Formats: sequence, structure tokens, C-alpha cells
Amino acid sequence: MSGPRPPLLRWMRAAAMVGGLPVAAVAALVASGQANPVPGIYAMVVIAVSAMAVSRIWLGNLLRLGERLRGASNDTAQPLVLDDTPLLPAVREVADGVTRLTRSLAERGALVERLRRSDATIIEALPDPLLVLAENRTLLRANGAARALLGLSGAPRGGDAAALLRHPVLADAVDQALRDGAPHAADIMLPVPIPRDIAAQVIPMNPPLADGGRLMLVLADRTRERAVERMRADFVANASHELRTPLASLIGFIETLRGPAEDDAVARTRFLGIMAEQAERMRNLIDDLLGLSRIELTEHQAPTGSADIAAIARAEADAMAPILAGRRASLRVEAPEAALARPADAEQIAQIIRNLLENAIRHGREGGEVALTITHGPRKGVTLTVQDDGIGIAKEHIPRLTERFYRVDKGRSRNAGGTGLGLAIVKHIVIRHRGQLNIESQEGVGSRFSVWLPAD
Repeated sequence: MSGPRPPLLRWMRAAAMVGGLPVAAVAALVASGQANPVPGIYAMVVIAVSAMAVSRIWLGNLLRLGERLRGASNDTAQPLVLDDTPLLPAVREVADGVTRLTRSLAERGALVERLRRSDATIIEALPDPLLVLAENRTLLRANGAARALLGLSGAPRGGDAAALLRHPVLADAVDQALRDGAPHAADIMLPVPIPRDIAAQVIPMNPPLADGGRLMLVLADRTRERAVERMRADFVANASHELRTPLASLIGFIETLRGPAEDDAVARTRFLGIMAEQAERMRNLIDDLLGLSRIELTEHQAPTGSADIAAIARAEADAMAPILAGRRASLRVEAPEAALARPADAEQIAQIIRNLLENAIRHGREGGEVALTITHGPRKGVTLTVQDDGIGIAKEHIPRLTERFYRVDKGRSRNAGGTGLGLAIVKHIVIRHRGQLNIESQEGVGSRFSVWLPAD
């Protein structure tokens, strides 16, 4: 007979309960002389053996049923199979019921698991960032869009999630949602590493989710929309201000050519040359404004891919030949065979180098030397440095050099052909790449611009 064996003490107690009364009755009959002692003793032995056998079967059935019930409670329920263990009639009815119960629980468990997987798949595929919080504000789950927005990887912690959940405006919305049991909205600003405008919707879950989720946060990144609004306003303001001077010059020359200089071939040739320069200046200004606006529009989105800064630096240095010839300057390049930055946008890295080189050549000493150096480090990254031997910049001007249209010497900057946006473009590209820009200058000695870019 197979099946679990009951403990001996429990077996003896059960046998005593089953056969104790019949054995006592037969013993009383023998003791009173109403029954023959020998048959009476045989009867008591038979009763005791039968009681032990029945108790053995009974306890074995109960132990097997207990195992199946424990399995059902642990979500490991299987149909009840008792092998060749005989079942008492009453236990058979219970066993059939347990079998039906375990099968039903197994089917329901499988259904719940399928629904849970479907739920996780749907949440993961949602385009909007979504977070699930416990009642104590612990982050339980984050879908793919939320992990990308907040820099989460692996377990739902780290990145910008901690800063988001500690934000006082969002914390207040969470408190109100828990208190009122109704959704609440919050508009917040995440200042690091890149400023981002986030619209959050806090939705309480009643009853809570299976994993203890009590709150659902639906996030919407409004950074791009706000950047578009600022870009439009800045573009109109900057264009109207900076284009006024060259446009006034063009109008004045056109009026002069239509009037007093109409038949003056020498003046016409000179004026047309100046008009071409002013038109080129306006074109460059508009190109730089549009380029800066595009960079600011994607500044909150980290770049992807990699860039060989050494190779890009050599290519941009070769392209500087016409400007170097115009200033009678020389360019010295020191770069390793390869210097890989990652993540990085190769086109924007080229724009950094191009703007820094043009700035150094145009504002450096005529006939001087510009040095472009690429080195590994510090930390895990690449540093590119552009140094000139010009007149230098006073210390009070250095903090404002990356502002739009800020010029230390406005007349000299315009004569050099700059738009006043080169360093502003460099700053915003460096911010997008999570890098660092450092400016050092000494009057009468020259200036040094260093850009550090990460290399993961």
C-alpha cells in the first residue's frame, strides 16, 4: 500500500479512537463471565488489528488530501491522484471535491497569469510614460516609455525617477489623489540633467493592483512643445533685431543706386559688393538661428551612435584652409589615430569643432597660430581643445560669451564676419551630449576653449 505514512503516535491514537470502545465492550463481557475468554481475546485482537488498518487508510487519505490542498494554496495545484491507496467512502467524496477544486484553481491560476502577462504587455507598449506606485510612494513598475524618459534601466529605480517622485508639486498631487480618491494633475519642471517640462496625471487605483500598485502616474513630456513656443518667440525677436542693420544698409544702397549713383559705375560696383556682403550676412544669420533652434528643440533628447572626434577634427581642419589663408594664420592639429565619443551625433560634433576653429581664426591674431588638440580623458571621455594667440578676453566677459549675440567688441566681431551665435550653438550641443564646456582667456596672451564629451 503506497502513499504517505502517518506518524506512529498519531496512528496509535486514531486506532484507539476506532477500536477502543469495541475492545472495551468485549473485555467487559469476558470480565463479567458472559463471554468465553479465548474467543473474547481473539475478538479483541481482530478488532485492534482492524482498527489499526482502518486508521492507517484513513490517516493516509487525509494526509494525501492535505498535500493536495496545500498545493492548491501554493498555486501548484494538480489533479488529485491517490495511486493504489484505498479510500473510505466518505473520503472518496471529499477527494473528488478536492480534485475538482484543484483543477478549477489551476485553470483560474493559468487565466490570471495570462491576464497578468497581457496587462504587462499592454502597459509596456503604451506610447506615454507610465509609472505604478505603492501606497508608500515606492516605484513598482515603469513601462518602456517611462524608462526612456527617466533614464531607468533594470530595476525601477535611479535615473531621474527619484527627483521626479521627490518633486513637491507632484508629491502634493499624490497626497491629494490618495486623500480624495480622484485623479489629480501636476505640471512640473525637472531641471537636471536637461530641463524638461512634464505634465503628470496621478490616478488612484481602487482596489489596488495585484502587485500592490495603489497609484498610476501617466507622464507627458511637454519639453518639445514648450521649446517650439520659445523657438518661435526667440526667432522673431532675434531676427527682427539682428536683421535690422543689414536690411537698413541694403535699403540705403538701393535708394542711392536709384538716385545719385544711378549713372556712377564705380559707386555701383562698390555698393553692389557691400550689398552682397550684407545679404550673405543675413543668410548666415538666418541659417545660424534656424540651426540653433533645431538644436534647442532636441536638446532634452540624448544623442545616439558614436563619433570619431579625431577623424572629424582632421576633416574640419582641412576645410579651414580658405579662412586661414584670408587671415594668413596657421593651424596645428594634434590628435590620436582615433578618439571615440559615445553617445554622440557626428554632425553636431563637427559643428562644435567648426565653430570653435572659425571663432579662433577670425578673432585671433592675424598671422597667428591656432592649435586644435584631441586627448583622451579626464574620466571616461574625450577632450577637444582650441587655443589661439589673440588679444584675449577680459574676465568679466567670459561668463556671457555663450549668450546669443553677445559680443565683447561689437564692431570688431561684425567685421570678422561672425553672427554672434557660434558659441551659443556650441554650448547647446555640449549640453545635449551631457558634456562640459570650459573657457579660459588672458588678455594679451590668447583664449582656450575646451570641450569634454563622454565615451561610455
